[in-house]
Amino acid sequence: MAVCTFFGHRDCPASLRPQLRAAVVALIEKHGVDRFYVGRQGAFDALARSVLRELEALYPHIFCAVVLERLPGPGDEVARDFSHTIFPEGLETAPPRFAVSRRNEWMLKQSDFVVTYITHGWGGAARFAEKARRQGKAIIPLAQVPDRSLSGES
Repeated sequence: MAVCTFFGHRDCPASLRPQLRAAVVALIEKHGVDRFYVGRQGAFDALARSVLRELEALYPHIFCAVVLERLPGPGDEVARDFSHTIFPEGLETAPPRFAVSRRNEWMLKQSDFVVTYITHGWGGAARFAEKARRQGKAIIPLAQVPDRSLSGES
């Protein structure tokens, strides 16, 4: 059993869907990934959830879950969005400000593969993509961070 998770910026174009779908299919068919964990914070997570829902019908052996950063409240749309959710032990005591980071830490720890959509070097997605790299996780980048030395940033 191999596990994959996703880290990407809140904003991402819908045109990324074919590339994301191809990456997930390759993980299933070539690398034996059968478990996928995804968050619910922005457009990249929504796109990943959509692709995974579609692929669950084609690959019934895969398990896909939304990993919650907090327990759902009244009117929360999690159940409509995905049939499986996970709430990692210990997150119930996480201050709201740190809940997403702690959830991402949990997802990263579980994962063998990480699919990323990173277009700039700041923010939570970039931070967790870098942590994945440092931890030696297999990373499938769907975008590249521009070279800071070319843009004059330091």
